[in-house]
Amino acid sequence: MFTIIIGGGQVGNYLASLLLRENHQIMIVENRKERVEFLKQSIPENMVMLGNGTDPETLEKAGIHKANVIAVVTGADETNLAVCSLASYEFKVPRIISRVNNPKNAWLYTPEMGVHVALNQAELLGNLILEEMSLGDMMTLVKLRKGQYSLVEEKVAPGSSADGKSIQMLGLPARCLLAAIIRKGDLILPRGETILQAADEVLAIVHSTELADLAGILGPVRQILK
Repeated sequence: MFTIIIGGGQVGNYLASLLLRENHQIMIVENRKERVEFLKQSIPENMVMLGNGTDPETLEKAGIHKANVIAVVTGADETNLAVCSLASYEFKVPRIISRVNNPKNAWLYTPEMGVHVALNQAELLGNLILEEMSLGDMMTLVKLRKGQYSLVEEKVAPGSSADGKSIQMLGLPARCLLAAIIRKGDLILPRGETILQAADEVLAIVHSTELADLAGILGPVRQILK
């Protein structure tokens, strides 16, 4: 896969390193000469070029006609949006991913502006903090379907709604599937008649809107203070 990275700051440099580690082809475009020289210390010279990502000629020299993905990660939203629109409507790049710098500008990062995936760091961090605060000991292992579903792990708490009950009696959320149970080091494939025990480690695939419901079933009973 060939990826063009627009912006050679810390984010662009790190992304380039990750892609090279996985043997992907890359080209990183940066408009600051001193930054280009810095990048060449850790990235092959033929994969770094000096230029402005909003310039069509620069993008053509970077190989945009054969790019599978363009990742736009400069520190300026106006630049990112201009590059995305150009890559989408002029060069028809199949996949365009862009960094959102100012959360207030997130509403601009739409398919109409040429953005297929917008990475809003502030929103991601905020949602993660809220999720961790609300789900107690539940651990999110993997996000699926653009965050709609999660593979999570949680231990069955003593005295919880699940402790000592069969899976078919739990009243699990509609969009929740128990994938595996780990009990004292042994892997158990869950069935409707499987009885859950305290300290069982449960792996489940669940929709984002039903995470709290699953946590309420498996987690400790919350005391209501009067």
